[in-house]
Amino acid sequence: MNPGLAKALVNGLLIGMAVVALFPLLWMLSVSFMAPGEAGALPPPLLPKHPSWANYRELFLRAGMGRYLLNSLLVAGAITALSLVFNLMAGYAFAKLRFAGRERLFQALLGGLVIPAQVAMLPLFLLLKYMGLVNSYAGVVAPALASVFGIFLVRQYARSIPDELLEAARIDGAGEWRIFVQIVLPLLKPIIVTLAIFSFLAAWNDFMWPLIVLTGQEHYTLPIGLASLAREHAQDSELMMAGSVVTVLPVLLLFLSLQRYYLQGLLLGSVKG
Repeated sequence: MNPGLAKALVNGLLIGMAVVALFPLLWMLSVSFMAPGEAGALPPPLLPKHPSWANYRELFLRAGMGRYLLNSLLVAGAITALSLVFNLMAGYAFAKLRFAGRERLFQALLGGLVIPAQVAMLPLFLLLKYMGLVNSYAGVVAPALASVFGIFLVRQYARSIPDELLEAARIDGAGEWRIFVQIVLPLLKPIIVTLAIFSFLAAWNDFMWPLIVLTGQEHYTLPIGLASLAREHAQDSELMMAGSVVTVLPVLLLFLSLQRYYLQGLLLGSVKG
């Protein structure tokens, strides 16, 4: 086959797949600017006849979407920051520090990956209830402070750091905390960004656990708020699409802005680990 023709076919196939993947998102954005009931016409219109911000004004002025947005930012930001601290320290310890039972403890942690998260929800809820953390942001944040996947990801990447570099720092009199902050963390930058994106996306999109823990509407995050709104406006597709755009857009922009570091962290971790 002609190389030019083969290249054109491959590029055409990729463009077609991209269009198929992006079409639902683009149509969701288009519907969010339509007038009430316009999206229900047959055949469904691709573009609004008279684009309007009315659905977004309805969301933020009457439906309380602004409050849900701030709640999600608070919860996802806290989970991301705190989980980075715990996962980075634990992953580095399993990779470079020697202590009794290190390998067996790490193997036991890996075993937790095969246990469905839903299995632990009931005992975890009862524990948080006993601690008085139900219907609080702390009840949502605390279980996500460390994850087996995050520890594993950091450990695999941290193993690529030369032991000679750390030993040289110890010989020069640097303490373990100083070595971790000034030497290890700068070398872990790609995996830090990758783990931060993973943590933020998981916290932002989480629906089940906040639904279980948060009983007061003032504490609802965006996914729960959108589900609650859907029960009241089940037939208002345009308003629901506007709510979906508000929910999806922040994480989409975050991923697109940091995708270079995200892919670099995944690739380097897989090669060096």
